[in-house]
Amino acid sequence: MPLCKGLFHSFTYCEHVALVIASFIILRKSPAVLYFTIKIHCHCMIKVFIIEDHEMYVEGLALLLKKQQDIDVTGTASNGTILLEKLPDLDADILLLDVHLPDINEEELLKKIRVIKPAQKIIYLTLMRGTRYVHKLIRHSIQGYVLKNAPFEELLHTIHEVYKGGTYFSKEIDIISDNDFRTTLTLEERKVGEILSRREIEILTLICKEFSNIEIAEKLFLSVSTIETHRKNIIAKLGVNNTVGLVRFALKNKLIE
Repeated sequence: MPLCKGLFHSFTYCEHVALVIASFIILRKSPAVLYFTIKIHCHCMIKVFIIEDHEMYVEGLALLLKKQQDIDVTGTASNGTILLEKLPDLDADILLLDVHLPDINEEELLKKIRVIKPAQKIIYLTLMRGTRYVHKLIRHSIQGYVLKNAPFEELLHTIHEVYKGGTYFSKEIDIISDNDFRTTLTLEERKVGEILSRREIEILTLICKEFSNIEIAEKLFLSVSTIETHRKNIIAKLGVNNTVGLVRFALKNKLIE
C-alpha cells in the first residue's frame, strides 16, 4: 500500500495541506523538500474515471467533482470498449459507471473488468432503481450504487466511503439476499412520480391498456423507436421482466383499474 494511503489515509485534504506546511516550518526543510512532499501529497487525491455515454451529463458531473479539493477526474469514456482499452494502464481509484452503455451489457463489462483488474473499485451511477439490477451487479463485487437524481452530497459520501474500503448503496434501493427472488420494486410510501416521469407514466398506462408501440407512437406523436426506448427504461427502472410485471405494478399503484 502506498505511504499516503496507509499513513495519511484518514486525513482530509485540508489536514494534508496543514501537515505539509507545518512540517516545512518546524523542520526548516529546503524548498526542494517541500516540493517533493507536496508532490507525494498530490498522489493522495481520489482518482475517479467516469464511464457514461451522455456527453452533457459527463461534463457536468466532471465539473462538479473537479471542484472538490480531494478528487481528481482522471478521464472519461463514452462506452465499455474505450474503458477496456484504457483499463490496463488506467490510474484510477474508482470507476463511476453507468448501467446501460451502448456497446456492452453491464454483466459482460464487469466480468471483463474483473479479469483485467480484480480489485478495481466500482460505483454505479444510474437511474435504474430495480432491485433486480442491483442484485445482479452485487454478485460481481461492486462497491457502490447511487441514483443519478440523488443529492450530489450522497455521491461524494459514496466516493469517500468506497475509497476508504467501504461500500454504499442508495437507501432508496432495497438490497435483497440471494435466496430472495423478488424482482418487482416495492413502492409502499414512495410516490410513482419520484420514479417515473410524466411521459413514462403516460406510456405505461397505454401499455397496460394493450396499445402497441406503433399505436402509442401515433397517439403521442412520437417515433416508434422513442416509445421502445421509454418502454425499456420503464422496465429497467421498475426492476420487472416483462409486460406482465408492468401491469402488476400499474394495478398495485392504481394507475389502471
